[in-house]
Amino acid sequence: MVTGPKVAVLIATRNRTASLERALRSVLASGYDPFEVVVVDNAPSTDSTMELVTAMSASSPVRYVREPRAGLARAHNAGLQVISAPIVAITDDDVVVDHAWLSQIVDAFALGDDVVCVTGAIEPLELETPAQHWVEDHLGFNKGTTRTVFDLGANRPDGRLFPYAAGALGSGANMSFRTSFLQEIGGFDPALGAGSVAKGGDDLAAFYEAIVRGYRLVYEPTAVVKHQHHRELDQLERQITGYGVGLGAFLTKVVIDRPSTLVRLVRLAPQGFRHAATMRRAAEALPDEAAVTRNPNRGDELADDRFGALRRRERLGMLKGPWAYARSRWETRTERIGVPR
Repeated sequence: MVTGPKVAVLIATRNRTASLERALRSVLASGYDPFEVVVVDNAPSTDSTMELVTAMSASSPVRYVREPRAGLARAHNAGLQVISAPIVAITDDDVVVDHAWLSQIVDAFALGDDVVCVTGAIEPLELETPAQHWVEDHLGFNKGTTRTVFDLGANRPDGRLFPYAAGALGSGANMSFRTSFLQEIGGFDPALGAGSVAKGGDDLAAFYEAIVRGYRLVYEPTAVVKHQHHRELDQLERQITGYGVGLGAFLTKVVIDRPSTLVRLVRLAPQGFRHAATMRRAAEALPDEAAVTRNPNRGDELADDRFGALRRRERLGMLKGPWAYARSRWETRTERIGVPR
């Protein structure tokens, strides 16, 4: 058993008790101590989550919080209100965490007090359908096998898109923060995130704040969670649309909070489009027809019309992002618990 500073594991959920129970059992089997788990029941329509967590809390360090207003950022903020641990590890209700997940997160934070965010690898829990293969091949959840440090100084990566291309830093299903940093930035922006009008971008905004405030962010590949990718194409289409809207909303937030970034973002727009096109061309380098025949479950057949349709959905979502964020920010204007300095 590895010991260290106390870690709070934060999981937001809504009406998915089967996958939540699987996720909780994997966290509770962790080889790290001490930790607690905070489950936020977000706008539930039943009491099933409350009943599950109440039953598990009798013998495990699991706490239940209810947030009646829909929205992932709202749920995470509700959980933060009851957390006193110095580190909070955030994951989803549809993952299975590795036995060493928490210990590897803590090890990365030990690189220095200025490390305020650690992200980790997200591997597939299963690869059984074309949609799941497409997610794994093209969405880039897994950022590689090398520990990488990011900041605005000696660890600044090549490329002018940093830190605006915050998706390269990690993903929301496997992100951890110093609790003091989340308090400093006022928690997650409730105008962003799944369940809001903006549909996503809450994780990107937090990564961005870590960098622009002069801190370090570490991608730790040994901190692994296995994620249940969507099995069906219609689910994937909604996911891709949400990612596009969330990205556009995140960039809109950057400009609203820091108007001086507008000129730079406008100048970077052509490079950003070229970067996206390069990624699409790489994704289109798929196996030949014989290879698809040998492995019919792969998502390669999505590379034709449906591949293009998914990318069009993403780009259309990005165009909707500014409007979505403006509307969502207006609707949540009384909820903001902090502003960037």
